[in-house]
Amino acid sequence: MRNKDGLFLLLRRSPEKYKNTNGIWDIPGGRIDPGTKLIDNLRREIIEETQLILEDEPKLIYSQDIILNDERDKHVVRLTYVAKIDGNPKLDLSENTEFRWLSVSDMLRMSDLDSYVKEIIEKGLIN
Repeated sequence: MRNKDGLFLLLRRSPEKYKNTNGIWDIPGGRIDPGTKLIDNLRREIIEETQLILEDEPKLIYSQDIILNDERDKHVVRLTYVAKIDGNPKLDLSENTEFRWLSVSDMLRMSDLDSYVKEIIEKGLIN
């Protein structure tokens, strides 16, 4: 999600809830409810995690396969969207402990950025 200043929202994942993640800082998102449209799930997750409302139609920018080695029966597909948003989040602290608005160059300098987000940035898919 990008604000009016062109900065992107990152959330610091709760270590109690997210023990096996590929980075502490990640973008808002989550799992889908089967039988529900992808965009409706995205809007729901953003509201649950940040209490923010999307201001425009999200644009799908990338998809990634995540094959979990310890759970071979699961194949996760991560879809990443970009959309405009305004305001500051009100976090559900059981999921995320803080937020930051950052530029792409700031995110690239982070050592604890989610590896899937970093891949998207390094491929130049957001700027």
